[in-house]
Amino acid sequence: MAEVVRVHDKVSLEQVENFENTTNIKLPMLYRDFLLEYNGGRVQPNVFKISSDEGESALNILYGIGSMRSNLERKFDFFDDILEIGFIPIASDSGGNQVCLGVTEEFYEQIYFWIHDEEYDEAMENMFFLAKNINEFIGSLYDTE
Repeated sequence: MAEVVRVHDKVSLEQVENFENTTNIKLPMLYRDFLLEYNGGRVQPNVFKISSDEGESALNILYGIGSMRSNLERKFDFFDDILEIGFIPIASDSGGNQVCLGVTEEFYEQIYFWIHDEEYDEAMENMFFLAKNINEFIGSLYDTE
């Protein structure tokens, strides 16, 4: 079972609600609970499978809310491409690719992987489904052998 290590200050419900109001996004309850418990952080083990064609990647850090360098507010402002199709970035891998949370009806609560440096004709061609929700995603992480 993966273990989340808190590396950011604890976040309050008011801070989470302020993020939602500022971004006009209603976060899924499981993800809100995750933020209130851990506020992002590092996870061990941290490897996940993207797809059979793309292989594996390793989670770098889960973003939090607050004044840390890797915070949801900055990432939200930076990644317009994935926002347009209904996702917010919630974590990165070592290559700068993003683990994303669905925030619109079609993808709500689902976790996808976005490969940022590949150009595609269709919006979802560089998005890869990882899990139904944040808990399933964290539970699926493993060590390399």
